[in-house]
Amino acid sequence: MDSILVALFASTITGCLTAVGALPILFNRAPSERFNDTLLGFAAGVMLAASFFSLIIPSIDISTEMYGPGPWPAAIAVIGILLGAGAIAMADRLSPHRHFVTGHEGARNSKVTGVWLFVIAIAIHNFPEGLSVGVAYGSNQGDKAFSLAMGIGLQNMPEGLAVAAGLVAVGYSRWKAFWVAGLTGLIEPLGGLVGGIFVNISNVLLPWALVFAAGTMLFVISHEIIPETHRQGHHRRATGGLMVGLVLMLFFDVWLAA
Repeated sequence: MDSILVALFASTITGCLTAVGALPILFNRAPSERFNDTLLGFAAGVMLAASFFSLIIPSIDISTEMYGPGPWPAAIAVIGILLGAGAIAMADRLSPHRHFVTGHEGARNSKVTGVWLFVIAIAIHNFPEGLSVGVAYGSNQGDKAFSLAMGIGLQNMPEGLAVAAGLVAVGYSRWKAFWVAGLTGLIEPLGGLVGGIFVNISNVLLPWALVFAAGTMLFVISHEIIPETHRQGHHRRATGGLMVGLVLMLFFDVWLAA
């Protein structure tokens, strides 16, 4: 139970940093599209590094301890990643939601309209991040979990600003954009709670949970974040941001694990 509560607390903190990132929108400090894409590229780099160094590699290490060297650790990693990506792909296909640039996606539901379509789109994005933090802390990963949470928290701030700026751009007031962006961060504690509970059911599920969480994040990176950062022709800056985010996360992961 203690590890589940820690998972919930850590994912709540990372989720709240979304609101911190959205604060500049209240002071008429909306970022330019170029800067926004750079920040989102940074977020993608952090998530990419976290997926491998804080989730996939620990999963393979744990699987090797459980089953010994051989095909099983690799098979668990491959299957778990694909299951995680498939789960988010299914949620993306079946859930009615709207993106700022591409418009309506997923199923259509006349009862879900307005800002809720944006909220669902962001929830599909944020849930995997909370799940990853919850799995890491719920499995008592120690320094790995801390570096993952720190990385997710760092990349939540530019994401919060990007969401708030997007809402303002489609006609919402600055205060409403701020509150909606902040509230979307509260999806992460839900993911953290689910992840923390899941890995505490059985030790056998632990390596599966780690790579499943990684798969959900990898899908979001490829399907949502990178295409968004390249849509306006700012791919060089976005790629630079991704590289900085990746190596920064790598530095923290290696440093804190030493």
